[in-house]
Amino acid sequence: MNHFNNQEVKGMPSNGEIIERNISDFQKVQAHMMIARKENATETYESLKNDYLSIKAVLTSLGVNLTEIDKIKE
Repeated sequence: MNHFNNQEVKGMPSNGEIIERNISDFQKVQAHMMIARKENATETYESLKNDYLSIKAVLTSLGVNLTEIDKIKE
């Protein structure tokens, strides 16, 4: 039987790297959502909202507390 974790597989990002990348993406998407809301760009906002919800789901599944970084709260 082969037993290994993600850190042992070459080229596979660690959970920490996945979390870091997703937090960065989450913050960027939120910033763009706030701009779209301010400019009343509803189609752009809704498109970004899909990315926001996907990234939020990933971070939540990884156990990240979003209380401090979730500015949109949808």
